[in-house]
Amino acid sequence: MPLYGALDSDVQDRAISPPPPGRRKVVLATSIAETSLTIEGVRVVIDTGLSRVPRYEPAVGLTRLETVRVSRASADQRRGRAGRTEPGICYRLWAEPETQSLAPFAIPEILAADLANLVLDLAVWGIADPSALVWLDPPPVPALAEARALLSELGALDEAGRISERGKRLARLPLHPRLAAMVVEAAADDEALLAAEVAAVVSERGLGGDDVDLSHRLGEFRRDRSRRAEEARRLARNWAEEAGGKLRQGSVAGAGALLALAYPDRVAKARAGKRGEFLLANGRGAILDAAQALAREPYLAIAEIAGAASAGRILSAAKLDERDLEAHFKARIHETLEVSFDEKAMAVRARAVRKLGALMLAEHPRPVAESEETARMLTEGVARAGFERLPWSEAVRQWLDRVRFMRRLEGEPWPDLSHEMLQARAAEWLAPALHSKTSLAEITADDLARALRALLPRELTRRLDQEAPMYFTVPTGSGLLIDYAPEEGPMLSVRVQELFGLDRHPTVAAGRTPLTLALLSPARRPIQTTKNLPAFWRGSWAEVKREMRGRYPKHPWPDDPVAAPPTRRAKPRGK
Repeated sequence: MPLYGALDSDVQDRAISPPPPGRRKVVLATSIAETSLTIEGVRVVIDTGLSRVPRYEPAVGLTRLETVRVSRASADQRRGRAGRTEPGICYRLWAEPETQSLAPFAIPEILAADLANLVLDLAVWGIADPSALVWLDPPPVPALAEARALLSELGALDEAGRISERGKRLARLPLHPRLAAMVVEAAADDEALLAAEVAAVVSERGLGGDDVDLSHRLGEFRRDRSRRAEEARRLARNWAEEAGGKLRQGSVAGAGALLALAYPDRVAKARAGKRGEFLLANGRGAILDAAQALAREPYLAIAEIAGAASAGRILSAAKLDERDLEAHFKARIHETLEVSFDEKAMAVRARAVRKLGALMLAEHPRPVAESEETARMLTEGVARAGFERLPWSEAVRQWLDRVRFMRRLEGEPWPDLSHEMLQARAAEWLAPALHSKTSLAEITADDLARALRALLPRELTRRLDQEAPMYFTVPTGSGLLIDYAPEEGPMLSVRVQELFGLDRHPTVAAGRTPLTLALLSPARRPIQTTKNLPAFWRGSWAEVKREMRGRYPKHPWPDDPVAAPPTRRAKPRGK
């Protein structure tokens, strides 16, 4: 025999009454068995050591059941059932040493409950600040704040936290303030009875069955002729009359619109392309079995949800028409201009949006107004995507390498222009140069160069040109680009014939750093690398000359390169 609080009284009576002679009764009970209720004839108790308790989450306004270990007090009370009327035995389904690890007592309900009713009752009594009272267990501040915020949103409290006339009407209904507000508001449209029926089905577990679709449960509730259903319908009529509504029985198809009045934060929109997945107006996610008919609906009003707040499982809901949203939540729907960075287009985009909480109801593209904010968005978007996507020219890259070389050589005052620093501080140096830009495609190498050069003071710019020049002029008169990127020092790649006549090794940084010379053949293939050109002429050149003369006979390979004229060309014909 099952035994829990929502059962009809006659079904509970069958669980409590003694079994017929010669028959054994098994009662499967919830925590109702921990009350003062006595069941005749119980001699054996089997305790799982577990309990289902409500846990309220103020951050999302949801109460969900959690399975937890019982306290020692609850375990002792359950054990006592076995000996209430005669000697008995209790089987505990855990190891005896684990008993000492159980919490001494269960957490007081006030520490884990929805406090909306409590705060409303206090307001009716003239108490706006619950901390003014002395509590055995003071109610949690976050839960109180959430309750006050909800009651203010429902119009039950004024700005000072005092009860309003609407709040007094809600307090007269023995319902959660959300459901009371739904019934009161529905009364203005002669839908009070339907709203009261919705409140009854939502409040009483199992009433009307356990179908996820609340409209189906309402239909079953209206057809149910059990004593429990009759009593619930009588209560619903009383609530509707108390709210001042006419007792007109509306269509169950309107349940979703009314439910949304009670739970505006749980209005949900289907996620595109993901059947059964929904986004709630409060920003949380929820899922529904894809086989459910409601999973195909574009909008739902959710009455009950369980599980993790990020992806709760929908237990009870009703379909909602978008026209109902426009009719009931016009004051809550906000039209704004949203500007954001589109990573796919690599551009700042603007759109006019109509939103109900976190739900996007409609959107339309709009032109982007150039501003410091859009420049910042563009900069941060490009930085996230990777700076390699910027239009780096060879001149800009070499300029950065030159500054980094001087910083390696001297440290301060040369600025840190490492890749990591540039990416981390992009908003400081790049954004000011992009004030008129809205997309990556609009950024030019010149924009990038101006932004970077602004990081170097004028005095250092003069020194950079003097001590870390872009080019080295070889004896032929050619200006060859110096590569400052290598960590071991700047490098110059040059055909060896263009260095004839040079008796001193080239340097930068006012003679402090020798260039690494990558000596090339006439075909621009590596011959040798040196940081001491005079030593090369005196030493390795003889061997290089012998090898290269046979390979490149049309080019000069003099015995004394210091005395030979530099050249970029082959020898004239006949020589």
